Amino acid sequence: MRPAVPSSKLAVVQSGIATYLFALAPLAAAALWGGLYVVSKWGFDSVPPLTLAFLRVAVGAAALLVVVRATAPPRQFSRRDLMGFAVLGVAVAASLATQFLGTALTTASQGSLVTVLTPVFTVLLGVTVLGERLSGRLLAGISLATVGTVVVVTGQYETADLLGAGSATAGIGMLLIASATWAVYTVFGKPLIERYSALEAATYSCAVAVPVLGALVPLEIATTGASLRAIEPTPGLVVAVLYLGLLGTAAAWYLWYKGMEYVDASVVSAFFFAQPVVGALFGATMLGESPGSRFVLGGAVMAVGIYLASTTQSDG
Repeated sequence: MRPAVPSSKLAVVQSGIATYLFALAPLAAAALWGGLYVVSKWGFDSVPPLTLAFLRVAVGAAALLVVVRATAPPRQFSRRDLMGFAVLGVAVAASLATQFLGTALTTASQGSLVTVLTPVFTVLLGVTVLGERLSGRLLAGISLATVGTVVVVTGQYETADLLGAGSATAGIGMLLIASATWAVYTVFGKPLIERYSALEAATYSCAVAVPVLGALVPLEIATTGASLRAIEPTPGLVVAVLYLGLLGTAAAWYLWYKGMEYVDASVVSAFFFAQPVVGALFGATMLGESPGSRFVLGGAVMAVGIYLASTTQSDG
């Protein structure tokens, strides 16, 4: 008969498991983002890009505020912290605006390929701003995940689509800005997450982003000639906005920040590589697309890279 495990030791084991699961929260966020490109394209058929981005954060902020009011204690924020939330809100608004504009001007293949640069920007900022350690294991993991994701994307799409010209050039530039500003949102959110919580940091930054993006909507309408009255709230559009707001924003931003309660921003960034792979699976199941012959190979290489990067801190 095996001896009973002491309750204190069992509590330590359970705490370790919970910590590990929460550290994997960004992987769930990346999975939710995997369907964003397809859903965004559906929304663009009815709503201009910046208007759709505004609707996304408005729905997401409303959901997050309900949760944080019900669960978080009352706070008195310092001027410094209020400024911090404002910086995060502006950064994430800029990221969403350029992401949606870039998405509207590029192909799915180009968008997936540019996405690879987001973790690279995050690692560079994490090392320079937060003083995070760039270990050999983390560097190897990020490198392998990059190679694996490129293999997946290049195997899924034609070379001509990846190297498209014309308006795609401006779109790729927008997506590069989106990647860099998301890295800012990730890295500069770390101190506020440590002082408060992932939920509060995600909520208040999202709330700041609402008026920032809202101010861009009239400008978009004036410059493009779009009309809000022409937008028809079809079931497909409603589902797209709810997915973008509730899952792609409220849930995913919280999960992304939740991981940073346990690991460095540089480590969290590695999970971003899962987004194009999940997107390919989403396209295969929902749209009948073929993932491509390199999908399994690239996905396996990417998985090894994510494992190496995500287990960096467990080595000390």
